[in-house]
Amino acid sequence: MNWKTFFAMLARDAHVARRNTMVIVLQTFLQPLMFVFIFGRVMVRSGYMPPAYKSLLLPGIMAISMVFTGVWAVAMPLIAEFQFTREIEDRLLAPMEISWVAIEKVIAGTVQAVISGLVVIPAAWLILRPGVDLSLRSPLSFAAITVLVALFAACGGLALGCSVNQQHIGLMFSMVLTPMIFFGCTYYPWSALNSFPILQKVVLINPLVYASEGLRAVLVPQFPHLSIIAVLVGLLIFDALLLVAGLRQFRNKAVS
Repeated sequence: MNWKTFFAMLARDAHVARRNTMVIVLQTFLQPLMFVFIFGRVMVRSGYMPPAYKSLLLPGIMAISMVFTGVWAVAMPLIAEFQFTREIEDRLLAPMEISWVAIEKVIAGTVQAVISGLVVIPAAWLILRPGVDLSLRSPLSFAAITVLVALFAACGGLALGCSVNQQHIGLMFSMVLTPMIFFGCTYYPWSALNSFPILQKVVLINPLVYASEGLRAVLVPQFPHLSIIAVLVGLLIFDALLLVAGLRQFRNKAVS
């Protein structure tokens, strides 16, 4: 393993991300912040939502931003490099095993997802204040869940980026990411589905449920949420599954 080459690739991706900061910011935060403004400010101030909904909403918005950022940061460059620019061929010639090229992209996407999630907290707080009641009682649990959520997003981006054709990008968002968001407990806690017991069990196959519930557990523990143990186990399982699937798809695409 040539670590110098690996870190050089990471540095290059960091440089590209810095150069496209404005585009990344607009792609990442525009939709979540619109949801925050409409549901957390307009609906609450109009009396259609209780004031406590502001605090309930924030962890879900953070989860959405991290997932969008991680998936976009990994999937879109892979789709372009494999099918359009063919830039991936230069990376595959680097003096290291093929899988590490994919792992480098996952790490870069994870870092971007973590940053996007952390930035959402003060940005949303400014929009929703006053009335947001956050309580970070366990910084270590918050750090662990944040990293696992970001890793899930990046691994998901790897799996999707190596499986979706360029002409099916729109389908990826409409058929995969949109249902994941609406059934991912982002705008409501998992316990809100008690009246729909079958659906409540089915949504547990959605990794975003564990992301939203985990962030809810560490940021607003006064609301109902899944146990942190269940969240950590769920995220670890999905991270491992998506990473294995993504690496397999990457190798198959790289050697084809």
